[in-house]
Amino acid sequence: MEPTHTEVVSRDLTVQNPEGLHLRPAGKLARLATEYNCSLELERCGQVADCRSMISLMTLGASQGSVLTLRASGPDADSAVEAIARLFESRFDEL
Repeated sequence: MEPTHTEVVSRDLTVQNPEGLHLRPAGKLARLATEYNCSLELERCGQVADCRSMISLMTLGASQGSVLTLRASGPDADSAVEAIARLFESRFDEL
């Protein structure tokens, strides 16, 4: 069953990069997020960041091992969550 535009798709993601979610990976994530027609946010310890904003992502202070909750809603939510999960799994192509 496909989610409607109001359903939220979520997934927990772990930051695997030794230097955490620093400027380069935040930039890659923000660029990727702009490719999808849905709202995308990451949450860590109650703080929420817009995935389209590098500055917002940097405020999460996500170091290696941090678990972030990705939430998406909108027409492209499923594909956006899958693409972002692959980016995290690939360690943002940094290693």
